[in-house]
Amino acid sequence: MITVITGASAGIGAAAAEGLARAGHDVVLVGRSRPRLEIVAERIVGATGRRPDVATADFASFEEVTRLAADLLDRYERIDVLANNAGVMSTKRRLTRDGHETMIQVNHLSPFLLTNLLLDRVTSSGGRVVTTSSGAARSGRLNPSDLDRSGRRWSAWLQYGDTKQANALFTVALAGRGVAATCFHPGVIRTGFAPDSLYMKLLMTIPGAAGTPEQGASTLVHLATSPDGAEQSGRYFAKSAPAPATKRMTDPALAAALWERSVAATGLSAA
Repeated sequence: MITVITGASAGIGAAAAEGLARAGHDVVLVGRSRPRLEIVAERIVGATGRRPDVATADFASFEEVTRLAADLLDRYERIDVLANNAGVMSTKRRLTRDGHETMIQVNHLSPFLLTNLLLDRVTSSGGRVVTTSSGAARSGRLNPSDLDRSGRRWSAWLQYGDTKQANALFTVALAGRGVAATCFHPGVIRTGFAPDSLYMKLLMTIPGAAGTPEQGASTLVHLATSPDGAEQSGRYFAKSAPAPATKRMTDPALAAALWERSVAATGLSAA
């Protein structure tokens, strides 16, 4: 089983990579920093005796994501699991070199691009797509015509919620196309997430408020290894079980509108 995990240099991604390697998967670690990925790789070697492959890409760049996809397609004749785990939360509104607000690009548009570029390889392998969403998706008010929130009041947490809602809607759209796709809420986890957020800093000071990266990764590992990851396609999970989702997280019409806008934003329409 070949499993590609993005955002694998730390936190949930690193913990999931080790968990899947222990389960017998040949994992491919994807992240921005090769030195940090190599640290995770060494940890997995110590735990399993097998060295995972490493690939780098910055999801704030469509060019790098496209290069990553070409590299993965060249390296692997099959991809059994694509785990879209890379993500970011920033309290400041920043634009990428591609001209998009950073959170919507890193959390949704780049995973959308990578998934579509790898999709034939995943489906021909009978594989599945697992995407790290969040309970913040419930607060999302995603507007496919304004993914960058340039025409609405800026709110970092509302924008983050929009991007996580996009993860859920992307999962619905993939399932509608016959792809085995699920997404999940990892819980509040003690990682380097949202380092410039005062709210998260305060939350981390409360004993028991945050779980470990291994706890956050457990649902990803479950969806990558159990029948649920294929048989419950289109579903949103928490604690390794299907969880209630809001109408805006599951609306097929909204998912279709998001897909259309995402195709145009990533340049897939010209491919």
